[in-house]
Amino acid sequence: MHSSNTRLSYLFNSYYNKTATKQEIEELLQLLDITSDDELAAVIREAWDGLQIEESLFNSDKSLEILNRILPAGAAVNSLEEEAFVNNGMGWPSIFSRSLAAAILIFISVGTYFWLRPVPEPKAKIVSNVFHDAPPGGNRATLTLSNGRVIILDSAQNGIIVKMANFEVNKTKDGQLVYHVVESNTQKPGFNTLSTPRGGQYQVVLPDGSKVWLNAASSIKFPSVFKGKIREVELKGEAYFEVAKNAAMPFKVKSAHAQIEVLGTHFNVRAYDDEKAMKTTLVEGAVKITSGNLTNVLKPGDQAVLNGENGMKVINDVDADLETAWKDGLFQFKDASIEEIMRQAALWYNLNISFEGKIPERYFTGKISRNVKASEFLNMLNYTGVKFRIEGGNIIVMN
Repeated sequence: MHSSNTRLSYLFNSYYNKTATKQEIEELLQLLDITSDDELAAVIREAWDGLQIEESLFNSDKSLEILNRILPAGAAVNSLEEEAFVNNGMGWPSIFSRSLAAAILIFISVGTYFWLRPVPEPKAKIVSNVFHDAPPGGNRATLTLSNGRVIILDSAQNGIIVKMANFEVNKTKDGQLVYHVVESNTQKPGFNTLSTPRGGQYQVVLPDGSKVWLNAASSIKFPSVFKGKIREVELKGEAYFEVAKNAAMPFKVKSAHAQIEVLGTHFNVRAYDDEKAMKTTLVEGAVKITSGNLTNVLKPGDQAVLNGENGMKVINDVDADLETAWKDGLFQFKDASIEEIMRQAALWYNLNISFEGKIPERYFTGKISRNVKASEFLNMLNYTGVKFRIEGGNIIVMN
């Protein structure tokens, strides 16, 4: 290691172990001003293991100033309380950036914190307890044609994968199916089904141009060509729809317990068979949701919650981002319970969840990329004070 890095590591460890003198702290601050971002990041990575974090170090204008200098371009932070994560310049909120930011703040806060208040007694060390790991989900799905042919999209080559008399299907390199209709053919259309496993997702452009994002453990059944007076699809699980406008041919989404009718709109439907409630969240336009003799028309920002025990309830002014973040590659939570967080993790990482002892009463607010390993996801949740471990295909939550 470079000699200046060695000195910086020594000074940091001295501070962390509460053996640093006032002169060493001053030297530490001086080194921070002349150390390159890459060198500083290397030192912090090396020192990070086992680092104890004090929440009181997260409120400093000086911290923000230096942190914004260190982070990559485009990752400016205005409020550490409001931004739990920063952008890594690649379109994903970075889990490591959050940890790195915390470590940086330990460094840059010592100049004031060390003298202004007594050094607190050490808190319990954060322990990840992750012995195994699981990769994030990805673009995985199967396409079942009306003739029974099954195409595994994970391994299918890009380009035209289906060519029939009245339509063809193109697989793009970014995990998307695009249907093209041969208008001149009058053959009766068959039904296709796109299905994702746990740990999978996929996008499809339907024959009418409507776009559908399919979440993990979900399926959508649709005709190879829309004909007649209505466009109808069947959904299991969760999907986000951007429906192509066609006033002459309304679009309907059927689930096990309700149907949704639209003309042209953006909305999210969560209708897993093993969940108590079905949720329909409207982002743009208008939809009518019907279940038995219950009917409601939603406006943007409304969410219809359909529960077999309590009927249908419409909630106004919901945060649609919380319901649709998954399609943009994010976990996003607001005061979410550990149970809700673990349910989403189980679907995406294809893991089972179990609890040792009583379920912890912890709540989490923040954004985490879905493009990280299960261990990274769980390490971020350690900030809630809950411990986890992964054993085989299980996430075990420890109180």
